[in-house]
Amino acid sequence: MTYVVTDNCIRCKYTDCVEVCPVDCFYEGENFLVIHPDECIDCGVCEPECPAEAIKPDTEPGLDKWLKVNAEYASMWPNITVKKDAMDGAKEMDGETGKFDKYFSEKPGAGD
Repeated sequence: MTYVVTDNCIRCKYTDCVEVCPVDCFYEGENFLVIHPDECIDCGVCEPECPAEAIKPDTEPGLDKWLKVNAEYASMWPNITVKKDAMDGAKEMDGETGKFDKYFSEKPGAGD
């Protein structure tokens, strides 16, 4: 099992989760974070830290897409281990549905 970052992170990109991760398995895109499934040790400390509740265990139903997205982009984007400010408008974007299709960017973030 691993944890995955899901749709609600897009255009919020809170990074509270990255500073508590003991194995530094988060990777940063332009407007989204992902977890590298081969690096995640399933400790779960990141899940309650996410203000947008976008981190879920991959054992929850319907998360196959997100496991693939996390695995694909974790291999391309830079590692992030330090907390940064959330994106402008994060509070307004929190809870919007269908964010992947509307806003997802494949571009990498800055990383550390």
